[in-house]
Amino acid sequence: MSQAAKGDKVKVHYTGTLDDGTVFDSSREREPLEFVIGSGTLIPGFENGVLGMKVGETKTIDIPAADAYGERKDGLMASLERSEVPDNIEPKVGMFVEMELKDGNNARARIAKVDEQTIVLDFNHPLAGQDLSFEVELLAVA
Repeated sequence: MSQAAKGDKVKVHYTGTLDDGTVFDSSREREPLEFVIGSGTLIPGFENGVLGMKVGETKTIDIPAADAYGERKDGLMASLERSEVPDNIEPKVGMFVEMELKDGNNARARIAKVDEQTIVLDFNHPLAGQDLSFEVELLAVA
């Protein structure tokens, strides 16, 4: 039986949950996820957790925040004057916005706070600072 090794292209089904049991993502209702182990396209804890699995095996992979989307960083918070927001947009906490950065690249931010003068934007990944758990089923190794 094939075991997943670095450099192998694998196909998995997964369900990702937070500490409180909330499901934040799952491939069960769509096509399985395919990736090459060690390619760096997924969070490190997920790729490392699949290493050594056998086809047909299901296991739970617990991933600390550092091996998932990293810790939350206060330096990724930014304030913006409310007057800089176009009049046709009503900013609300939790809303996601796309911003053009000084270097010309775009970044996605979540509105963390809104008051009469300012809007606080959070550029951290939505799952930053969270320990994650994945139930993973290895379907194929190539």
